[in-house]
Order: sequence, then C-alpha cells, then structure tokens
Amino acid sequence: MQSSTRRRFLRSGWLWRSLVFVLTSAPLVASAMVLMAMVGVPWIVTVGRLRAGTGGADLFVVLAVFTSVLAAVFGPLAAMAVGGFERWRVRLVDARPLVSGHRRPPAQGVWPWLRTRYTEAATWREFAYLCLLGVVAPVAYAALAAVVLLVVVLLCGPFIAGLGEGPVVLGVVEVSTPKEALPYAIVGLGLVPALALLFAALAGGHAAVARALLDGRSGGEQAEAALVEVSRSRARLVDAFETERRRIERDLHDGAQQRLVSLTLKLGLARLDLPDDSPAARSVTVAHDEAKQLMAELRELIRGIHPKVLTDLGLAVALRERADRCPIPVTVRADLPGRLSGHVEATAYFVVAEALTNVVKHSGATAASVTVHRVGDTLTVQVVDDGRGGADPAGGTGLTGLADRVAAGDGTMRLSSPAGGPTVIHVELPCTTSE
Repeated sequence: MQSSTRRRFLRSGWLWRSLVFVLTSAPLVASAMVLMAMVGVPWIVTVGRLRAGTGGADLFVVLAVFTSVLAAVFGPLAAMAVGGFERWRVRLVDARPLVSGHRRPPAQGVWPWLRTRYTEAATWREFAYLCLLGVVAPVAYAALAAVVLLVVVLLCGPFIAGLGEGPVVLGVVEVSTPKEALPYAIVGLGLVPALALLFAALAGGHAAVARALLDGRSGGEQAEAALVEVSRSRARLVDAFETERRRIERDLHDGAQQRLVSLTLKLGLARLDLPDDSPAARSVTVAHDEAKQLMAELRELIRGIHPKVLTDLGLAVALRERADRCPIPVTVRADLPGRLSGHVEATAYFVVAEALTNVVKHSGATAASVTVHRVGDTLTVQVVDDGRGGADPAGGTGLTGLADRVAAGDGTMRLSSPAGGPTVIHVELPCTTSE
C-alpha cells in the first residue's frame, strides 16, 4: 500500500483505517476457518485412521464426503455474501472502487438466478477468496498477533517484573527485576512504529488479494473491457474522421468551388470585352485558362476527399467511376446485394483508390482488376495488377497507410507481390448492412 511509505503515515488516517480493516477481518477469518474446518477435519481424521489402521474410518469418510458436497453446494452462496461485504470493506484501505463481476440473470426466478451464479467465473473467484480467508489468512493474522503480543509483553515487562512474583519470560529472555526489563521495554517502544507498518502491510496485502479476486474488472475481464473500449474509441475516431472529411468536402464544394466558378465566368466575360490582340486580353486569357485548370484540380480534390457518387449510389458504382478515370484499363467485379454501412464503403473505396494510384505510379502495369464481394458479415476487396511486382510496405507510406486504414476498421490486409508480379492486395472488412 503506497500510503504506508509516506513520511507522515504514522500521523495519517490510513494507519487507523488499516487498524480497523485488520480488526474487522478477524470475524471473517474466524468464520471462514470454521467453514474450512467443517470440511477439512473429517478428511484429516479419515486419513489418520486409515494410516493407523484403527478402523472406524467409514463413518468419517461419509462425513467428509457429505461436508464436501455441502461446501460445494452452499459455499458459493456464502462466498457471494462475503464477496459483496468485502468489496465494500476494502474501501477502508483502497479508495479505488471494486465492482461486482456477476451478470444479470436472463430471466426472473430462482433457477435462472442459480444457473447464472453457479456458471460464472465471478462466483468461483469469490469462493476461492473465501477458501483463502479460511486457510491462508489465519496464518498471516496469527503471525501478526504473535508480534503484537511480543511487543505488548516487552512494554509491560517492567510492570510485570515489579510485581515480585519471580522471573518473567520476555520472548526468549528471562528477567527478574524492572531494571533488567527496562531495556526490553525500550526495544518494544521502538517496535511500535514497525508494528504500525506491519498492520498497514497486512491490510494492503489483504486488500490486494481481494481486488485480484473480487473485482469484476480484474485480470482477463479487465483486459477484455479495455480492449472493447479501445475498439469503440477507434470506431468513434473513424466515424469522426469520416464526418470531418465530408464537412471539408462540403465546404470546398459549396464555398471555394462556387467562388472559383464565378471567377472563371467573370474572366471569360472580361476576355470577350477585350480586343484579341491587346496585352490585357492575353493576360486575361492566361488567367482564365489557369482558373479553369484550378477548378478541374479542385473538383478532382473534392472527389478524392469523399466522392458524392459513393454517398448517393454506393460502393459498386463509385468503384466503376474510379476505374473509368484510371489511365490503365481496370476491370471491376462488384457483387454487393445492398448498401453497406458508410465507414465500410468509405474504407473499401479509398483502399481501392489508393491501390490503383500505386499501380499507376510504381508498378508499370498495363491492366488491373478489382473484385469486391460480400460473404456473410465480411466484405472482401481484392486488387490485382500485372506489373513488375516487388511492392514492399517498408519502401514507402502508401501501403502502410492502406494497412492502417484497414486496421482502423477492424479489418485485415494481405499483400502478395513477388518480383515479376503479379501484385495482389487482399482486404477483408467486417461489415453490416446500412439501414
């Protein structure tokens, strides 16, 4: 427990919290010891009689089996009660809350509740905690009690020796007078702070074991919950990214593009009003041509941010439109029975778009093919070209970006690009039908 290492621990409330925690543990440990003894003693007696060969072991065998069955049947119920109480009590020495790992039963009634409780891991972790309370905890608490008793005896040594009733045993030494017992009392006084730390250490260790076994978010379940939260947050980031892309596309389309169109029209009208052989006409003509070229580039940029055809007509039509704009022949085979969710369609489209861009820039291919089909809840996208091959993700950011985009959608990407070709990019994305 971190609080026990602080310089002011002996003057803080954590010391008293640790004392209360240890003292209130005594009834629980005693109750658990009784339960463990009810099961363990018959077995110990049975084994002893069998080894001694004195007979009469049959009765104890029956008793041992009977108590073991009772413990297996009713022990988890007692453990659940103890677990609930311990999750509340641990807050004395650990401010972090513990949550129950029990699930809600699927239906009302006693049997659904029992079936749920006896088949979930949280119940048996609580049972293991109850067993530790009855087997391991007594040893630790007995050791602490022995140390406390020793310190008390050392402190009271001078008073006991002063009674004059003979020699007094202080641990492993024997004294007869208060003067002889005084040094040991000083040692006992010096051990008081250490005793406080022992209380804190035992309380901290007990609380750590309780957290490991009683917290519904501990161990694998906590890791699973964290993984689920990471997946959800990643999905939220992907959705936010796509929303931002569409906002930028809309702002460019409705703002910058419209103003550029207006500027192009004004330059065209100004060009008509100027003599063809005038210097001003030549300057306006150059500006007009550059404005038209810039408008074409801006339109291509807007289409690359988020194609309107993808939103309006779906993935298959958008892929065919993208293939038509590719400098090399591209065959598109898309077997999609319906629309998919927006982020899946966007991911698949931009994977194909980036792959075709890489094909044109780096592969030297003369043709490519795109195959898209859905099987169950998986969308498969495959891009194949007849280029020189040798594509390596370590050689640039294009393929790495593709893999990152696919991974953001919980998908997988495989690349096959031997020297001499062909290059095959195979992507699988989990998908759902768009509502």
